[in-house]
Amino acid sequence: MNNKTKYKTKQRDILIEYLESVPKTHITAGDVCEHFKRCGTSIGQATVYRQLEGLVDEGVLQKYIIDTASPACFEYVGGNIHHSGEACFHCKCERCGKLIHLHCEELSAIGNHLMEHHGFRLNPLRTVFYGVCEDCAASEAEDREESK
Repeated sequence: MNNKTKYKTKQRDILIEYLESVPKTHITAGDVCEHFKRCGTSIGQATVYRQLEGLVDEGVLQKYIIDTASPACFEYVGGNIHHSGEACFHCKCERCGKLIHLHCEELSAIGNHLMEHHGFRLNPLRTVFYGVCEDCAASEAEDREESK
């Protein structure tokens, strides 16, 4: 952790404990609030937002802003995983809104091609592919079969 560490509070501790329990998962501030509400833990929405932003500043969380129609997503990275230059692409389902986090060496070739052939440096932390997820595609296939 870097020198930007904030004061330790009970809310911060329970938030980090929760985030550590959902590694490699994209969550929104709303997801966090809902989790604590279900658990009966009293933590205010403003506190959640403030703590999440602070943890982003500290490098504990990675923040993704996918598009203007979606809430920001956060991912627990603890030890600055993404700051090491690791490519991290995303797929977003246009049907259900699911965000799929990809660590794929094959996709790194796209970045290399864009730089070598087009002089364009791709930011893999902000690259999103839009389409239909596996679950929604299966549901669409079932709907087509039922309508026959």
